[in-house]
Amino acid sequence: MIPSSYPDASEMARLTARMLLEIKAVHFNADEPFTLASGLPSPTYIDCRKLISYPRIRATLMDFLTVTVMRNAGFEAFDNIAGGETAGIPFAALVAERMALPMTYVRKKPKGYGRNARIEGDMSEGQRVLLVEDLTTDGGSKLSFVDAIRETGATCAHTAVIFYYGIFPQTEKTLGDHGIALHSLCTWWDVLAEAKAQQAFNEATLKEVESFLNAPTEWQEAHKN
Repeated sequence: MIPSSYPDASEMARLTARMLLEIKAVHFNADEPFTLASGLPSPTYIDCRKLISYPRIRATLMDFLTVTVMRNAGFEAFDNIAGGETAGIPFAALVAERMALPMTYVRKKPKGYGRNARIEGDMSEGQRVLLVEDLTTDGGSKLSFVDAIRETGATCAHTAVIFYYGIFPQTEKTLGDHGIALHSLCTWWDVLAEAKAQQAFNEATLKEVESFLNAPTEWQEAHKN
């Protein structure tokens, strides 16, 4: 069923942050920073994959994501919903179900046998495709998925994520230069605000996380091993 009436963007951001904290998908550790996929340190880590195990939260957030995309991009803007391998696949399926649209998924690289395909499912020339992922940091990984979609002759001008880091200023420019608009539910700033409101972490940890969010590159340089 397509959702039609939901809170405004700021309230959806607050509620999304609250749900991520509730299921302990948010991890703050200033004393022993996490290592990101880039190899750089961070006092923050988020695991959006946990959402698939919580049906009520999962359903609410997929309603939020669907209505956000429709409000921002249009109610008849898409013909196909594509998930990025692997974290985006379940969320793409749930959004596609709500929008009553075909669902496909995009491999990170050709599978190396058979058709050697990157697109799984039925995607055709001229279709308008929405790329769905769990999150984005600097937007870089989305470009390869979008290029694979465009190679089929389909178009892809939008990507939707549950969580957007919101701390790297080049992200939206990187995507915009590639012809992609970003739609998201919440950022680290929303999570930090809700974590403070709930006193979910001690004051020293929250202060260090805020320091990182205000100057992530400088923080990472200062905390490299």
